[in-house]
Amino acid sequence: MMQTLKVKLEATPEQYQALLKTMHQFNAACNFVAEKAFELHTANKIELQRVVYHQIREQFGISAQMAVRAISKVAEAYKRDKSIKPEFDQDGAVIYDQRIMSWKGLDRVSLLTLQGRQTIPVRFGDYQKARLDRVRGQADLILRKGVFYLCVVVDVPVPQKIQPTNALGVDLGIKNIAVDSTGEEFSGEKIETIRTKIDNLKADLQSCGTKSAKRHLKKLSGRMARFTRDTNHCISKKLVAKAKDTSSLIALEDLKGIRERSTVKKAQRRKQHNWSFYQLRQFIDYKAALAGVPVVLIDPAYTSQECPICHHVARSNRPTRDEFRCVCCGFSGPADNVAALNIRA
Repeated sequence: MMQTLKVKLEATPEQYQALLKTMHQFNAACNFVAEKAFELHTANKIELQRVVYHQIREQFGISAQMAVRAISKVAEAYKRDKSIKPEFDQDGAVIYDQRIMSWKGLDRVSLLTLQGRQTIPVRFGDYQKARLDRVRGQADLILRKGVFYLCVVVDVPVPQKIQPTNALGVDLGIKNIAVDSTGEEFSGEKIETIRTKIDNLKADLQSCGTKSAKRHLKKLSGRMARFTRDTNHCISKKLVAKAKDTSSLIALEDLKGIRERSTVKKAQRRKQHNWSFYQLRQFIDYKAALAGVPVVLIDPAYTSQECPICHHVARSNRPTRDEFRCVCCGFSGPADNVAALNIRA
């Protein structure tokens, strides 16, 4: 299983400028290649290389292998949608492979720049340290808030999947981010409170418009996304650990396309479009794979309307968002927990 780890580069001021200049020239070359790709209407790497290789080497001063990586980056971006011309920010990622990057132990990495090879110290935590000896393939050099990071691909061994004797059903939602079939709830109330607070603060700062307000807005950038990601990591970790401890597989609803299929009131649109169920599912998928826990997807139709006892299906079984009461047999309970039980079944 391939996993991406992000490690921080502790570059000197001279190394920082060398990396920055290389990044700008690399992405300028990408934009030049994108012009040609759009003009010729081709995403074929070999054809593009035949047309632009010598031009971008001479015009932008990048190395032979870096020119190949720039052409490859453009081809991958253009083939996703040939109706538009790809555009690359000057601070976009630079792709490094084994020919232009090498590791000097685990604490230093050698990267090719326009000023030649730069050996740069690397900072990482215990989690990355345990995996960096399995580096495979290419890495992406990225710039985030003035700091260079290297996104490294590592090959993580996947354990043999457990033979499940049970199932853990998980209902995903907005008010409750996740509720499992044992009755444990992971509320979304804290996320919504913080999102509302940040949105109101942003609105006030934007209306103010002073330099201080703009600096504050810059600090707020990405805070909500980081908090949501951390929350999803914690939830997925707990669910996978519970499934492994009970020798259970994890059953999830296949919610692909749910935003297009469902309609909500105008006041609820922000909540729906900020719902990060797909990110949570991705985290569960890869954490489960590392733990050897199987994950299955089921059709979400009627999971919130079916009685887990008599299996009677009716909208009237759910008189409110939070309450389930079967009109046939009288079974009642928290609606999200009932849905999780149906998913488990």
